[in-house]
Amino acid sequence: MDFSRPSPHHLHGPILAARLAALMRDAVARPKTPAGARFDRLLVLDVDRQRLMRVERGEVVAEYPVSTAEAGIGGAEGSFKTPPGWHRIHRRIGEGEPPGMVFESREPTGRIWRGDSIDEDLILTRVLTLDGLEDGVNRGPGYDSLERYIYIHGTNHEHRIGRPSSHGCVRMRNEDVIALFDEVREGDLVVIAERPSAIPDPRGPGRFHYAGLGGSGMSALAQFQAMLGGTASGSDRAFDKGERADERAELMKLGIAIHPQDGSGLGFDCAALVVSTAVEETVPDVAAARYLGVPIVHRSELLAHYVHSMRTIAVTGTSGKSTVVAMIFEILRGAGRNPSVITGGELASLRQDGLWGNAWYGGADLLVVEADESDGSVVRYRPAVGVVLNLHKDHKEMELVAAMFDAFRRQTRDTLVLGEAENLRALKPAGAGDGPEHTLVFGFGPSADLRATGVALETGSSRFEVEDLPFTLPVPGYHNVENALAAIAACRAVGVPIAEMVGPLARFEGVARRFQILGQARGVEVVDDFAHNPAKLAAAIATAQRRARRVLAVYQPHGFAPTRFLRADFVETFSTALRPDDRLWLLEIYYAGGTAKRDFSAADIAAEIAARGTRAEFAPSRERLIERVAAEARPGDLVLVMGARDPSLTRLARDALRAIESARAPAGTKTT
Repeated sequence: MDFSRPSPHHLHGPILAARLAALMRDAVARPKTPAGARFDRLLVLDVDRQRLMRVERGEVVAEYPVSTAEAGIGGAEGSFKTPPGWHRIHRRIGEGEPPGMVFESREPTGRIWRGDSIDEDLILTRVLTLDGLEDGVNRGPGYDSLERYIYIHGTNHEHRIGRPSSHGCVRMRNEDVIALFDEVREGDLVVIAERPSAIPDPRGPGRFHYAGLGGSGMSALAQFQAMLGGTASGSDRAFDKGERADERAELMKLGIAIHPQDGSGLGFDCAALVVSTAVEETVPDVAAARYLGVPIVHRSELLAHYVHSMRTIAVTGTSGKSTVVAMIFEILRGAGRNPSVITGGELASLRQDGLWGNAWYGGADLLVVEADESDGSVVRYRPAVGVVLNLHKDHKEMELVAAMFDAFRRQTRDTLVLGEAENLRALKPAGAGDGPEHTLVFGFGPSADLRATGVALETGSSRFEVEDLPFTLPVPGYHNVENALAAIAACRAVGVPIAEMVGPLARFEGVARRFQILGQARGVEVVDDFAHNPAKLAAAIATAQRRARRVLAVYQPHGFAPTRFLRADFVETFSTALRPDDRLWLLEIYYAGGTAKRDFSAADIAAEIAARGTRAEFAPSRERLIERVAAEARPGDLVLVMGARDPSLTRLARDALRAIESARAPAGTKTT
């Protein structure tokens, strides 16, 4: 079979009939199967295959690809999961409406979606509301599918159909939901046949194959599995192009086999294919896994397995996650606790040991992980200690992210560590039974349980006190003092005395691309930073301004959908954060492939910023950018390269440093 081409993922004939029979055996055996129910016409949602079957008199008469919840299967209110078990179609809504009609609160709005790429999750075309039939599973207080607004509906994210990606509802292609709508009646039975919650044992003999192995999250999981003694392999388009040779070599040193991303890496020895939200259905590895019957496991499912099986500190928030994870890890390691870590950032201390830097198995039961809110996977995790740092506008609307953080808070088993910001106060448990037993608030104000005093910010470091103990932090910025407070609070929650934390934090070496100083040439400092949302950009610029006469800022937005979502915020942030003498260059929006609508340019954003009086311009190429930066740089300046997702940004920053070093100093200037 040619796995380089997308293949249909439905089953045929006897195989499909056997699959339906197996699902129905399990469904009928459910303890709360509706008594006296007739199964001559019903819908069967096969969660494992992401397919909805329309069944009449025991035969599949139609089958549609769907998307259930990214967070998995579960009926609890606020869980962002698709409820399992038996339902009935409660209402058919939208008959006669044009394709693309947008619905809100179960009513048509008159707005029509016409195929444009937007990050917002729209309910489109037709709506089938679902009424749960199993008390305590999908019906009744805290579990009611009707009260949770669980629907079958059309979506504007049709490119994600075929893999779990919703926030609880069942999404369909718009043409498919019309076809289904016309064939069903109110009262028809629907059974959501949940996929097994257990995943294969990562330490067992079966091989896990990682599609998109070069990504920070995927590479961390593969390395961690290899360090545990399991068998891992993977593929990545960048490796196929001969790129990122150093990272490839680091993975292979751990025994991780690299295959072309053409499906050939899948075999009958594979226990699972691991994918992320960025891996689309058209990737040949996915087609090969479906053809061979290899279970497909989402990255967050595998991470959730580790989180639940170890004593885990999980860190979430819209800013600072990687840095706080690194600080917690270094404190625990310095205090002799032998922790493990799975994260998105590269720890400098692990890099010095010849590792990629984003994973380590320490041998003890303590694990520190980064819990990502950008793809909604944060709601999967049940850590011993949950850390919520902050809530800023980033990938999604803040109200949706706040609801995810609330679900994360309620699933935390022991202690919640919480920032003191006003918009996080609602997460503090109201009493017994509302979340974890213990809550520890960190910050600078009187409401904080663990508070920093005497904060002194210097150009390359910070000093502060906690409970009369002096701390020195060898990384700059007020935001890093706040990050350190979060780490101190999390480590206290697992029993580390504060006195044992002073030394490890004083030796903290940082995380790659978190205000990473690459060097200095002709009196000009060059810094590489991961900043990519408005809050992070403002923090990076403020830190740079404390150590430089002028900031020459470079920013590459990533992704058309997130850039469109934050466009006005980017204009406001750069216009207010940069000083009159500072400079800004915007590179074109980083596009990693996919189906996003590319209908605007970073040049448009640069023009809007310049119209506000900021000295901003668009850089049409990296070569032109480096020329402009080298020509503009003066002693006392700081070049700040910012952006995410694109691993070549560090190389760009180093190229700028070399260009400044070789450039002739302008007449009348002094060099250092």
